[in-house]
Amino acid sequence: MPITPLMPVYPRCDVRPVRGEGCYLIGERGERYLDFASGIAVNALGHGHPHLVKAIAEQAATLMHVSNLYGSPQGEKLAQRIVDNSFADTVFFTNSGTEAVECAIKAARRYHYVNGNPERNTLITFNNAFHGRTMGAISATNQAKMRDGFEPLLPGFAYAPFNDLAAALALVNDTTAGFMVETIQGEGGVSAGTEEFIQGLRKACDEHGLLLILDEVQCGYGRTGKMWAYEHYGITPDIMSVAKGIGGGFPLGACLATEEAAKGMVIGTHGSTYGGNPLAMAAGEAILDVILEPGFLDHVTMMGDRLRQALEQMIPNHDHIFDSVRGRGLMAGIKLKDSAVSREFVAHLRDHHGLLTVAAGENVVRILPPLVIEQAHIDEFVQKMSAGARMFAPAVAA
Repeated sequence: MPITPLMPVYPRCDVRPVRGEGCYLIGERGERYLDFASGIAVNALGHGHPHLVKAIAEQAATLMHVSNLYGSPQGEKLAQRIVDNSFADTVFFTNSGTEAVECAIKAARRYHYVNGNPERNTLITFNNAFHGRTMGAISATNQAKMRDGFEPLLPGFAYAPFNDLAAALALVNDTTAGFMVETIQGEGGVSAGTEEFIQGLRKACDEHGLLLILDEVQCGYGRTGKMWAYEHYGITPDIMSVAKGIGGGFPLGACLATEEAAKGMVIGTHGSTYGGNPLAMAAGEAILDVILEPGFLDHVTMMGDRLRQALEQMIPNHDHIFDSVRGRGLMAGIKLKDSAVSREFVAHLRDHHGLLTVAAGENVVRILPPLVIEQAHIDEFVQKMSAGARMFAPAVAA
């Protein structure tokens, strides 16, 4: 008999939040945590943001759900705003990031199918990728920890090392549909794609008639200081999956595409019962209202620069544990030295210093604060992180 009725697929810790206030979470015993995890990059506006709360409450009292059998003035309005502020011509709304990835995979395969090339059904993806937990998404990664026990997996994927353009291009053949890549890997270790890599994938797609799918579920929606991470590279994708920050905590995702790339997605090829419901659309509108305010992304950039500077200044003081800083904007990571384990350090910060961060691959601590942080939050974060490093040292030495 399980301790709780929840299926035990998460190693849940002792933090049991019951309330959130801005950049803080409050547990059921009243304990207070500085939240630099943001629900893993979801709570873009922190907790209890008045504009988001008001929009959800008003829409809940008006209309929560109908069906995609009917017209959607709410969905059309939000989709148009996203189109106006991205590369895309068309949007499909989902409830999560992994559903957005599924839509992207299907759109890519249908594109080549309707062009008379059904054999072009293989996507080249990358080592350490994380695209979600559906069968399609776990098939798109070579990480054994997500694949083991779920075979047979979905065929149609080939894997190359991340940031290795030559290795990716060597996999291209007559069955290739395109590339699917996180512009900045999150779970894999907060590793940003190099300009040579991302731009090279775009160039290869243009030369070979392939599609570039970007997964910006974690790195999109303002997290890097630009609306989309691809803007740092001077390219645009053909298809892109987004989620997390798009709803600020309300379940919402989207698959964005150019008209050309989505040409195969016609009536009957895809669907979602809850995707694009009026309540989700209200949340999405409220998030855009704030993110698109003049100066908001400039603030994210400034806070991201200050956070990085603070981390780089802190590392030499604790060089027994910290190695280097990674990431862009407010999607940052600290790679730890082999003497420490990121999951253990994250637990130490949480349990002894009231600081919430997230472990990632390659022994990295992910730092994903709300996009609305101020200098005072960075100062408090550095104080707690430094104190955590000092107190963690004896455990490392042991």
